[in-house]
Amino acid sequence: MAKLPDLTALALLCAVAEHGSLSQAAESLDIAQPNASRTLRRLESDLGFRLLDRGPRGSTLTDNGAMVADWAADVVAAARSFYSAAEALRDAEQSHLTVSASKTVAEAFLPRWLAVLRVERPELQLHLAAQNSEEVQDAVAAGRADVGFVESPEVHPGLRAAVVARDRLVVVVAPEHPWATRRRRVTDAELARTPLVVRESGSGTRTTLETELADLDPVAPTLELDSNAAVRISVASGAGPAVLSELAVVDAVRSGSLVTVPTVSEFSRRMRAVWLPGSMHEPAAALVGIARRARGTA
Repeated sequence: MAKLPDLTALALLCAVAEHGSLSQAAESLDIAQPNASRTLRRLESDLGFRLLDRGPRGSTLTDNGAMVADWAADVVAAARSFYSAAEALRDAEQSHLTVSASKTVAEAFLPRWLAVLRVERPELQLHLAAQNSEEVQDAVAAGRADVGFVESPEVHPGLRAAVVARDRLVVVVAPEHPWATRRRRVTDAELARTPLVVRESGSGTRTTLETELADLDPVAPTLELDSNAAVRISVASGAGPAVLSELAVVDAVRSGSLVTVPTVSEFSRRMRAVWLPGSMHEPAAALVGIARRARGTA
């Protein structure tokens, strides 16, 4: 394969043709003159003939140098057009941010994080998808989302992750449920043998609960629903106990429609940002930074 020319050298040669001297050409491109001289000497060495006549009054183009400068003009113009198009593509990409978040993160954390991002970057076009943690990781891995936020214990191989928040799961029941007034803490074994109202498979909440009770052979759930809101309504209606994020039930507990039940185990978990290695663009990194700073002040 033929050796490709140095674009900086070609641009410098064109500038010599335009300005009439190497010193003015170097100044126009903001290149120190010693560096400019070395750059053109390397080009001369690559081409095998002189491009400049160097004298006490400065350096000017030889006949061959003028011819090469004329040829180089189209190459330099094409390179500048290429970089302008690439910059436009970068700017277009940097003005969009697609976020995929687990439903708990989308409800409890993301509104605050996005509000801060919106103040910092009012021009940014945001696209948000609330999915379960498994779907979030699939979207990020497939490139459909720039960054994701999950609550599941495990992160898919091939994804990078950073902890951005912490949360804990709590047992909730309707005020009429026998557990609502009990003083003795509910054990893991009791939870395992109790038909629960649960989130769908693939949700971080469901995965965390199944991981915690895996050794106890839990009974089948009484009801499986695809959102925290649906689980809350079902529990309040008397369908049975549920294990949900403390953040997802705080308003319902405050209003009295749900009651938290003390447990022997502490079901704590970490919320993570996930992204493909090498693919996180600047707006996505800014959002992850906001989330991590919020964690530090929580």
